[in-house]
Amino acid sequence: MTTLTLPSPAKLNLFLHITSRRNDGYHELQTLFQFIDLCDELRFTLTDNPDISLIPEINGVDHEDNLIVKAARLLETHKKTQQGIVISISKILPMGGGIGGGSSNAATTLLALNTLWKCDFSLEALAQLGKQLGADVPIFVFGHSAFAEGIGEKLTQTSPKTPYYLLLKPNCEVPTGQIFTDKYLTRDTPAIRISHALKLEGHNDCLEVARRLYSEVDEAFLWLTQFGDAKLTGTGACLFLAFESIDEAKRVEACAPEKWQTWVCRGCNTSPAHDVLNQWIASQHT
Repeated sequence: MTTLTLPSPAKLNLFLHITSRRNDGYHELQTLFQFIDLCDELRFTLTDNPDISLIPEINGVDHEDNLIVKAARLLETHKKTQQGIVISISKILPMGGGIGGGSSNAATTLLALNTLWKCDFSLEALAQLGKQLGADVPIFVFGHSAFAEGIGEKLTQTSPKTPYYLLLKPNCEVPTGQIFTDKYLTRDTPAIRISHALKLEGHNDCLEVARRLYSEVDEAFLWLTQFGDAKLTGTGACLFLAFESIDEAKRVEACAPEKWQTWVCRGCNTSPAHDVLNQWIASQHT
């Protein structure tokens, strides 16, 4: 049986500006996406029956509502093989953290099955498919740090610095919809150029809303601010702080209250999923 195992990385929004609200309810934004080397792991095994199976099921999420299964369904009608798939997941990335765990899982599934099922979609076409599953899916399909506009799907490849990060998750989950529908959310931040974005001159328009709605986010932000320029990723709940060395990051992590989840990780300008997938494809041709 053919098996492909891929990491499914998290992302950070190094800044997030909301520039307007569209008539369809989506928001126009500008952000700088960067991957980190904190990853779930997905294993894809081809089977002789045509079913799509996910092991284990995610608690509280119906099988067909899972983004991994939805991604597989999107490609099912395009596969050039009769084989089905068993997908097993080792979950590390927290839900409701603003680091794109579900979107990453969906994109990793698209990348894997596009290869295993011989669908032969280009990355651009695969990203367009993935947009149906969520605004963050295209960046994970794209596979490189990027300046994003539109609803997050207009991507320009960039290469920001790759520091070490302390990532911190307060003991709460923040639903994206709650932040984006809040009446106090800033929706008219002036657009900036990529050159300014790469200098990290931006901020996160969601921060003050998340702090007001979630005392846990506020407490964690104030704690992390003692050590530097603390930032919120996405709509939260996760916060992060950049460091030049892993030792500095670990020193601050050691001071963190035990009630919070923490990880020391490294920024990546290419997606670990793409790195491993390209190595696997190359190995199949040798």
